[in-house]
Amino acid sequence: MFNAERFLTHIQDFAVLYGIKILVAIVILLIGLWLIRRITDFTYRLMTRKNVDPSLRPFLKNILNIVLLVMLIIIVIAQVGLEVTSFLALLGSAGLAVGLALQGSLSNFAGGVLILAIKPFKVGDYIEAQGQKGTVALINIFNTVITTEDHKTIYLPNGPLASAVVVNYDVENTRRLDVSYTIDAAIPLSKVREVIQRVISTDDRILQDPEPSVGVEKLAAGTMTISVKVWVQRGDYRFQQVSESLNEKVKEAFEQEEIALK
Repeated sequence: MFNAERFLTHIQDFAVLYGIKILVAIVILLIGLWLIRRITDFTYRLMTRKNVDPSLRPFLKNILNIVLLVMLIIIVIAQVGLEVTSFLALLGSAGLAVGLALQGSLSNFAGGVLILAIKPFKVGDYIEAQGQKGTVALINIFNTVITTEDHKTIYLPNGPLASAVVVNYDVENTRRLDVSYTIDAAIPLSKVREVIQRVISTDDRILQDPEPSVGVEKLAAGTMTISVKVWVQRGDYRFQQVSESLNEKVKEAFEQEEIALK
């Protein structure tokens, strides 16, 4: 025979037992979230003081936040009385399913981790990769953002970028600038060299160490190509201002000396 009084007693006992557990779990959750926020903020400030790469700080903070959240969820579930092993198995299955569905994103994620760890470039560097050139504006965990000289914003996926050939133009402080001029082979080489070296000496942006080089690149039927190699600071090289100025001044000097360009 159904005993309503005993049933209500069981309900009350259950409510008291699990109500207290749930209440404690909620308190643990709230305190845990507060602690996680404090820990991640402190870690970020510590990385700033220790001069950790700015590109790496948000990534490490997010990873730490995720790890601490998973640990907190496991503690809360254990406090409520649920089976932690079953939860971990479910979490693993869900992670596998998500991983299979997001293979491309995971590849970009792995590429982002690799880029941040190896550091083939950093924010502010001028690079060439995957047929694009530009200044690195931001390194995200899934993509790298570069800005071109004509102010276009390009998003490069980190997966292919991590395994691609990357040319970093800002590793060295100086760059060599190569230009060439084709003239009549009958013109004395000494005269041509003297004119070009005079032009080079008037431009303070051209370095004298290493010494500029002026020589014959090749000879053809009735013509010779003069190769000019000078060194400049990487900032002066980037926007081709030195090469444009050098070409203009050499042309003017050639016209004054009646040296015709071919």
